[in-house]
Amino acid sequence: MSKILNFIDNIIIPYVFNKNEEPLLFRELLKANKMYDDGLNLEGKIPGTRINIARNIYVFLFMWNIALIPFSLLFHKALAKIDCHLLIILSVVSTGLFFATYSIFKSWMINRVALKTIKEAWHNHYPHFAYDKHHKQVSRLYGKALDKELPNKEIQLYILDHMIEED
Repeated sequence: MSKILNFIDNIIIPYVFNKNEEPLLFRELLKANKMYDDGLNLEGKIPGTRINIARNIYVFLFMWNIALIPFSLLFHKALAKIDCHLLIILSVVSTGLFFATYSIFKSWMINRVALKTIKEAWHNHYPHFAYDKHHKQVSRLYGKALDKELPNKEIQLYILDHMIEED
């Protein structure tokens, strides 16, 4: 499984996504981290990252065919003998499955790129705090800072002070 994820991260993601080389600003990191932790839709909301829909569809079509062709070859004789009305129903169901799984695939790819981008920015802005351990805490503190309407200049100090206190 790790080889597949490594292939996706190193080959497919750079092919599908156009990414700016500039790191996220501190405020952008906080906003993206909060949205990711809250489970919000991140499409078009990660600065410097844009999905190329056509390439994403090409990758999905390739993966869909890798899964579908062996299935079709295995059941070719049975499918050839089925009534045409049942084949029409099967084609409608498979078309629905295609579009539903594409939507899931697209969301998964966007979330994967968002997490990768957030982790890269995390190492720039919070090098002494592990992402896996502190990202929910930072998200919560950022939400509190927004509720208190703190100015942008004070948010970083507010979060760092509270992170050190809680550790």
